[in-house]
Amino acid sequence: MTIARSEFHQQHLEQAKAKAAELFAQRPVLKGAWLTWVAGQLYTLRPAEYASMVRRELQRLQAASC
Repeated sequence: MTIARSEFHQQHLEQAKAKAAELFAQRPVLKGAWLTWVAGQLYTLRPAEYASMVRRELQRLQAASC
């Protein structure tokens, strides 16, 4: 049985936000190497829907930091 996209989103939103915050916190540490590093981290996340959620949350954090 598969779950609906909205249900998956609801179940994993807080976890995706926490993961994005964890990855984003490494930005000042890794400086210029951060983009390559974070891309690699996102690549390892499964399922792809979860990785997309984390990516969107990272984009939100980056926009808020500008």
